[in-house]
Amino acid sequence: MADFIEDNDSGPEGGIGGGVMSLIDHLQELRRRLIICIIAVAITSSGCYYYAAKLVHLATVNAGKLYYLSPSEAFFTYLKVSVFAGFVVALPVLLYQLWAFIAPALTGRERKSAVVFIPAAVLLFFTGLGFSYKFVLPAGIKFFMGFATEDLQPLFSLGQYISFVISFLLPFGFVFELPLIIMVAAKFGFISSSFLVTKRKVVLVLSFVAGAVIAPSPDVFSQSMVAVPLLALYEFSILIVKYVMRK
Repeated sequence: MADFIEDNDSGPEGGIGGGVMSLIDHLQELRRRLIICIIAVAITSSGCYYYAAKLVHLATVNAGKLYYLSPSEAFFTYLKVSVFAGFVVALPVLLYQLWAFIAPALTGRERKSAVVFIPAAVLLFFTGLGFSYKFVLPAGIKFFMGFATEDLQPLFSLGQYISFVISFLLPFGFVFELPLIIMVAAKFGFISSSFLVTKRKVVLVLSFVAGAVIAPSPDVFSQSMVAVPLLALYEFSILIVKYVMRK
């Protein structure tokens, strides 16, 4: 937003530069940031398409042999994997664009406090993906394949399986952002550790509601695979706020 404002530190009204932006200026800035995000994802997705076969292999290693049921299914599955991987690779750019858009609404002290937001958010997102890929996804596949019998054998479609994998991985990337969100809220004085403790029962219910919404299937197992890490992260956040941030 520095293109639209003068260079001083006058706080929320002036933002990074200090000049007051009109609604049209804000919309133009938002449009510019969105265009940059789209271009970034397009570039990284194009690069990831070169490695699409390897990415598909990594995604399907727990399922064994897969099949594609239409001539175009494999091609569009490669595109889907490439876009997902491109989004992950471009995540630092996307988060920076988000921060750059909202930074002018912050004071100088708030911007300095938020400078760790981007690397922390990226680290937590990748940790969530890694946790899901290493532990949750294999357990989920094993659970669902456990229904196979002599008369009932799994025959996975490539496209549907990849959609299932992405729907398993992506939520955990966002779920693992919970400690960062809570710490930011505590930093700005919106919540405290005592407040978090009193909301444990509410979070317990909401965790399973979230599991029902974002889990790839409506069964209790999938909901629990989302809800349990969410609850663990919430408890971890309480400890951080109470003993590290002293709030």
